[in-house]
Amino acid sequence: MTYQETLAYLFEALPMFQRVGASAYKSDLTNTLALCTQLGNPERQFRAIHVAGTNGKGSTSHSIAAVLQAAGYKTGLYTSPHLKSFTERIKINGQEISPEAVTNFVATHKAFLDELQPSFFEMTVGLAFWYFAQEKVDIAVVEVGMGGRLDSTNVLSPELCLITNIGYDHTQFLGDTLALIAGEKAGIIKQGVPVVISQSQPDTREVFREKAGQLQAPLVFADEVWTVTKGHKEADNSNFARYEVRQDENCFFLDFGLQGNYQRHNLPGILEGISQLRKQGWDIPHDALLKGLAHVTVDTGLKGRWQVLQERPKMIADTGHNESGMEEVMSQLKAQVYAQLWMVIGMVNDKEIGKVLDLFPKEATYIFCQASIPRAMDADTLASKAAEKGLQGSVIPRVAEAIEFARKNAKPNDLIFIGGSTFVVAEIENL
Repeated sequence: MTYQETLAYLFEALPMFQRVGASAYKSDLTNTLALCTQLGNPERQFRAIHVAGTNGKGSTSHSIAAVLQAAGYKTGLYTSPHLKSFTERIKINGQEISPEAVTNFVATHKAFLDELQPSFFEMTVGLAFWYFAQEKVDIAVVEVGMGGRLDSTNVLSPELCLITNIGYDHTQFLGDTLALIAGEKAGIIKQGVPVVISQSQPDTREVFREKAGQLQAPLVFADEVWTVTKGHKEADNSNFARYEVRQDENCFFLDFGLQGNYQRHNLPGILEGISQLRKQGWDIPHDALLKGLAHVTVDTGLKGRWQVLQERPKMIADTGHNESGMEEVMSQLKAQVYAQLWMVIGMVNDKEIGKVLDLFPKEATYIFCQASIPRAMDADTLASKAAEKGLQGSVIPRVAEAIEFARKNAKPNDLIFIGGSTFVVAEIENL
């Protein structure tokens, strides 16, 4: 099989949840365990950090990986979904898995895959763990796909578990209260393994306390240990956000390569995660911490987090898409200085979007589009729902054409925002 044939096999024969939604969701670990057995249990052959959460798990995973890379460790990184290329999901020291490795994996195990019929995600997790074991990584940072308890990645026995923000997303699978959702995320907590909670929240606090207590897992609420605030001094480079960090009597500044204000919720978890690894004997100098966080986007290839694409007119893209994530994005957007705001927006069709639309500024000019995936909400439907909230604009279904329309019509002092869905951001050319 060629690489393109291999990708077609993955995307078409084995459904991908991100593309088709609920029909691709599997609610147990049976297939993953069977696949791992077939592969010689690669999940037992490398050390790992397991990261779950509603918002921030991707940024957190990339940031911790960048710090470990800066400290000199051969670091695997598994995240999802990808924006441009399937190979973005699996990296070692920032380098994506090669197309040849993907092709060889599928070709070697195709008979078993045909028999087992795992989902796209189950197969991809197996590929990632096999690759990390083959390449003998020192450690891998593994991001949960959805939830935690029943996620395919939850066959790991990690060094550290980390759970970021809990918000309303995938409620049809994870529950319709924050406590229920937190219970699913808490499913990654393992017997005796330290667990870091990035953001303490009233509705979820006791869920984590109870689960960690049952498993005798040392528990730290990171935002009670670390205080991070945007520094009074600006970063030396506009590509960074400067934070003042305090832990007890210790105080220092760091430049973070991720500029979204919502990163203030992720940084305590990242910092405590590194602290926990140091306690376990990992050699992570302070300089490596500072270097890794400053260069996270360059060293890991992370994209789409409050990413400034151009100036005059300024164009910003962000993958935030659920209520809590979009609330943070809209808050930062409102703080920007511009003459006119242009919003290029698309969403998926299997989520309740009313509360998200309530957050959007009414004075903006909207361009409604839809990503090229089956889950994408029809642009006309989105425009109609938005109009009910007082949001007016044009319908230009193709993402590239919608962006180009905004770029041609915006004046130099205007601001163009692109988002609403990870898959809209994924279609930005030259991202």
